[in-house]
Parts: sequence; structure tokens; C-alpha cells
Amino acid sequence: MKDGWWGMAEKTATRSIRGNMDLKALKELVRQGENERLEFKLKATHPEKIIREVVAFANTVGGTLLVGVGDDKSIPGLKFADDDEFILCRALEKHCFPEIEYTLERVPVAEDREVLVFRIPKSDRRPHHVSLEPEGEKKTYVRVNDRSIQASKEVRQILKWENRARDVKFNYGRKEQVLMKYLDENPGITVEDFSRIAHIPLWMASKTLITLTLANVLSVKPDETADRFVMAAA
Repeated sequence: MKDGWWGMAEKTATRSIRGNMDLKALKELVRQGENERLEFKLKATHPEKIIREVVAFANTVGGTLLVGVGDDKSIPGLKFADDDEFILCRALEKHCFPEIEYTLERVPVAEDREVLVFRIPKSDRRPHHVSLEPEGEKKTYVRVNDRSIQASKEVRQILKWENRARDVKFNYGRKEQVLMKYLDENPGITVEDFSRIAHIPLWMASKTLITLTLANVLSVKPDETADRFVMAAA
């Protein structure tokens, strides 16, 4: 998409839309609590933090962001929803790359208060990242349970190539044998652990685990401390 935010709004429905959600449906959704696909934000005071959640949903399995809802499941809504909508949509346009598709619905919860409902599908343009400064650090986020965490370089590479990977080939050599034997006896392995037990450099351990994940032999479980690679489900 080459258009700016206003042009993009018509193509991806990034402006407010008239949806099917009413207050009853909103309350039922909030009752679920935050999870892999649902995040609450009370207000848009810090948009740079909120857009991380949008990026994480787009990079993972998609999800819904409710702005005007507290962590305690209260629904006070936003008094100045027009301003909050503009601030957040502007931040998404300015700081998220590539552009993220989403829809935005406003649900009245009181006479002068509304909740913003952002729906973000899983993107086929991953990985998306946040950059708060023109030449600043690019940070990629993924969703893990009810949190959005910064992705490791391994996860970023997997996100980048998983939609393009077709019939990934790899050599089943000594290091792969060591890896399979370890995973037969343990639930998962980190890059550092693989490097240590196979006596190979970290870069080689990383590359091997990425390749095996793209080949659907392994799957990755992102973690803020150290990602774990496990055998892929049959």
C-alpha cells in the first residue's frame, strides 16, 4: 500500500466503522480477560506503548485491542474518543513498518463515553516493527499468552521467511543428531544450549534452529529470557 493514512483508511478500514458490537457484546468480550488475542488499555496516554500491542498481534495470530477498558475489566470508556482515535491512528501510521491493516470500531458505553475496538488480523507482511525515531532502533514484538514481548533475532528471521519457505532442505549431520537426541530427553532447547552441547558457534546453532523451524521439524516458543525450540506437533 503506497497511500498515506487517509488513503489507506478506505482500503483497510482503518477509520471508524459501524460494526455489530454493542455494549452487551463488549461486556461479554471483556469478561474473557486478557489473553493471546485480547488486550485492554485504559486510555491512549502513551500511544508508543499501545502500538506495540498492535504490532504483536499482527506478527502473531491477530487479535483485538480495546482502548477504554481497565486491567480490572472495568469499562469506563474514553471521554474524548475522537482525540484518542486520532492519536493512536497517527502513531500507527508514523511508527509501524510495514503498514498494518486493521479495522476500528467505536462502541458507546455511556452518554459521552466510547470504547475503541481495534481488530488486527494476522499479517502476511511480517515482521512488522516499531521505530519511534527516523533513524532509531527497530523493535519487533510478538504475542505470548497475555503479553507482548520483544522478538529475538531468531524469531524475526522465522517471521520474515516462514511465508516464503517452500520445501526447506537441510543436511542431517552430526549436530542435527545431537539436537534430536537432546530433544528426545528434554522438552526444549535454547540457542545457547544447542551451541554448548553440539560444540558449535552460536551463529551456527542459531541458523540450524531457524532452518529446522522453517522446515516444520521444530517450532519456536518465544520468551523474554531465551526462546525455546521444541519438536513441531505432528
